[in-house]
Amino acid sequence: MAVNTDAPSPPAKEQSSETPSATEPLFVEAPLNFGRGLLMGGADIIPGVSGGTVALILGIYERLVTAISRVDGQFFRLLSQRNWRGAVNHLDLGFVIPLGIGILSGVVALGSVMHTLLEDYHQYTLAAFFGLIAASVYLVAKLVPHWKPLELVLTLVGALFAFWIVSRPALAHPPDAMWYVFLCGVLGICAMILPGISGAFILLILGKYHDLTGIIKEVLHLKISISAITTVAVFGTGCLVGLLSFAKLLRWLLHHHGSATMATLCGV
Repeated sequence: MAVNTDAPSPPAKEQSSETPSATEPLFVEAPLNFGRGLLMGGADIIPGVSGGTVALILGIYERLVTAISRVDGQFFRLLSQRNWRGAVNHLDLGFVIPLGIGILSGVVALGSVMHTLLEDYHQYTLAAFFGLIAASVYLVAKLVPHWKPLELVLTLVGALFAFWIVSRPALAHPPDAMWYVFLCGVLGICAMILPGISGAFILLILGKYHDLTGIIKEVLHLKISISAITTVAVFGTGCLVGLLSFAKLLRWLLHHHGSATMATLCGV
């Protein structure tokens, strides 16, 4: 009896960001992701460079955004059922944890250096930031698959928005209140995860970059105070809230309007 080879086969499951892809074994992937995190953290602490752009170049951006956006109802259901393995796999923690440790290490390693450069070599440092911004624009522009009139218009809109932001003077005397530190955390992390937008530069405009890198420098010299711990805790909470809130929107934009989104980010 002949087999009908023309019979339609069941549709293959879409291999998108819904299913995180890990091609290497964990013992190989973990050090690689730690190294990728180091590069991202080093980029995030430098005004003009985006950790999101580095993630795109390294090919892990979509996987990262997907993992962050999976702090959802299903995750909490898995926790309530004490399905620890399912919860770990749902969040792709084998990828996220070494990457996150690498990012924090990169931020701490370069934070003290950037504080010194901005204090002692301010103009030269800003000139270097400008060059890094120009390089980031080129890299993000290459990620737009099709340049059409809409993409060109969105790039112009993004550029005008960016010009409006950078033309505003950095706050010389930003509020010291904790609500403002929290807000800086929310805005800074949203910018850091976006390719082409520098979260560190946003913090520079908001007037908190120097303070935060100063705290990192003090911690490295074992000068830890209650005020520093409180500031870092509030800023970190703002980062967490901003990251979890923004990741779902960003994932939707990239999936449904990827070209337009990247063109806008290129202008910014």
